[in-house]
Amino acid sequence: MSERDPSEAPPPPADLRKEVIRLARRVERLEATLTQLEDIRDTNARLLDRLRLELDAERMRSLDLLLNTLPRRIVDRLSAGERPIADRHDGVAVLIGDLVGFTSISARLSAADLVDRLGALFAAFDGAADTCGVEKIKTVGDAYLAVAGLAPPPDTDPVEALAGAARAAAELAFAMIDAVAEVGPPWRVRIGLATGPIAAGVIGTRRFAYDVWGDTVNLASRLEQTSEPGRIHVSEEVASLLDAEFVTEPRGPVWLKGMGDVSTWFLLGRRSDPGQHGDASSSKAAAIEEAVSEEDLVG
Repeated sequence: MSERDPSEAPPPPADLRKEVIRLARRVERLEATLTQLEDIRDTNARLLDRLRLELDAERMRSLDLLLNTLPRRIVDRLSAGERPIADRHDGVAVLIGDLVGFTSISARLSAADLVDRLGALFAAFDGAADTCGVEKIKTVGDAYLAVAGLAPPPDTDPVEALAGAARAAAELAFAMIDAVAEVGPPWRVRIGLATGPIAAGVIGTRRFAYDVWGDTVNLASRLEQTSEPGRIHVSEEVASLLDAEFVTEPRGPVWLKGMGDVSTWFLLGRRSDPGQHGDASSSKAAAIEEAVSEEDLVG
């Protein structure tokens, strides 16, 4: 029998070999489990990123929907948790426009055609309001309500702020008349414009609505109702505020529901641009030119 080489280790016992095999298999299982956990972690991270993107997209859609119904500054106040939102504004310009003969027009058009044409007109009004810096408040049927001067620059003189609001509302009024005239008959609009204090705020808990109230709103409504197609009917205060830059025509006392006889005026055009707006008649254009010429002579 040959002698064992002393450098060769004796074979491990059978039980030890089995234990090593079990440990090796356990390590393999643990490594497989760790790999699965890493895969799950990566999958969850990708899922979380996707959910964040979807959440951001939903937030943007919700914001867009809110901005379609509420001014941005009101949306910001709602997002900050402010409740209730109720403000008083002492000097703003309220504009109300209404489409003339809308009931008869709607009876002659299909629902789809009516919505399409009305939507196009209101889209033009909205674009003009943005350009003029006037806030659209709402539409009610075929009526359009907008207010200028709700957020004047800080430290602005109140009289200057009110005059600026009246100018912005007047610019919007002319843009609305021009937009309707571009569409052509039978579409016509009459407009009422008044200045003064209002209350404004958000009503509703599930479906928010920003609205305005007060005598100034009522006066603008009465002026619109007693206006003429294609004309801008304004209060005496508006006529006074705009006299330096716009030509006005006194209409005399007009009986307004709930207000009695009120002196009112028609706003004809800018002194710097005595052109016609909408379906203005030649007599209106002549009145503008005559008023401008008189000022030149006086100057």
